Amino acid sequence: MRLSRLKLVNFRGFPALEFDIPLGPTILLGSNAQGKTSILEAIYLLAISKSFRAENEREVVNWQAASNLEQAAVDGLVTGENGRTRIIVGYQPFKTAPALRNPNAASYSVRKQIRVGGVKRTAADLVGLMNVVLFSANDIYLVQGSPSLRRRYLDILISQANPAYLRSLQRYHRILHQRNQLLKLIRDGRSNANELAFWDGGLVEEGSLITRHRVEATSVLAAVSRDTLRELTGGRENLRIDYQPSATPGDDAFAKALEESRRRDLKLGSTAVGPHRDDFRLLVNDVDMGLYSSRGQARTLALTLRLAEASYLTSYKGEPIVLLDDILSELDAQRRAQTLERALRYGQSLITTTDLEPFSAEFLARASVFRIDDGSIQETGPPGSLAA
Repeated sequence: MRLSRLKLVNFRGFPALEFDIPLGPTILLGSNAQGKTSILEAIYLLAISKSFRAENEREVVNWQAASNLEQAAVDGLVTGENGRTRIIVGYQPFKTAPALRNPNAASYSVRKQIRVGGVKRTAADLVGLMNVVLFSANDIYLVQGSPSLRRRYLDILISQANPAYLRSLQRYHRILHQRNQLLKLIRDGRSNANELAFWDGGLVEEGSLITRHRVEATSVLAAVSRDTLRELTGGRENLRIDYQPSATPGDDAFAKALEESRRRDLKLGSTAVGPHRDDFRLLVNDVDMGLYSSRGQARTLALTLRLAEASYLTSYKGEPIVLLDDILSELDAQRRAQTLERALRYGQSLITTTDLEPFSAEFLARASVFRIDDGSIQETGPPGSLAA
């Protein structure tokens, strides 16, 4: 599916914006803090239902609009084999209790609502309708950051290819929350340990399914990533991806691991084993890159993972929309050229940049260039006519 039109209302720094998005590569050109990343964020939000850079939903709503309790929305027209579908992710600000007690307080929150084709939907209904792959400067933390970032990478990837996985993941985390609450009650003498059996059964059922999907996905990614890294490094580096479950995969093994960790779980008031504790290692020439990679190596590995993600989604669901957020300046000339060559393979890609220097004349000849300035967007003329 392709995103043919994007409309923003009170989203970030855009009180109002309408953008007809062409096929092929699109370059979003502009100075820093003009809204380039916000446009990619909005597209990502239409696919995933969540921002890739906001810690709280209210951050995406224009602060002035939010203070006036005005609605905000990301509105996209998606075109596919079965025609057009309109996706709207809307936000309604409301004052929180502190603000109601004190008119001078600026505290507010937002309610989010998703509509697909005019019908109210959940995030689980939305994910997988329009697939995206986002490349960003923060991808380096996929290699050098915490296991939670690598789990999130896998979960978003698999959920886009298989929405049933997302529903299983949501059920797992609800059960996990209930089990952790019960562990605290038992620890404090306010409940009975026999009640754990019910939650353990649900955790094993959903957790085993999640782990199985992750192991399968990692196996596919490993093969694609190995070939991709060899291409990026001229065959000098050999990559291996090892999935590391906190409990041996399988219903019986997971159930046994829960039983064995029960005393520790009761002491800590949390569940120590399960897919919420899993990780995967990236080993280049048998060296653990999570521990020993340089910044340059981590950057190349992160790029490898994103390119593999795009290949994975293409195989399972068709070509994703590719979003590259100001990453070209972080790459050397060879990897820039390879990345842009890969971007040309996809039917729709959007690339943010502060200048056109990283792009070859051949790439610019195939790209549409839009300049973003102070909340507005305008298509430019031919590359040779662009202002410096």
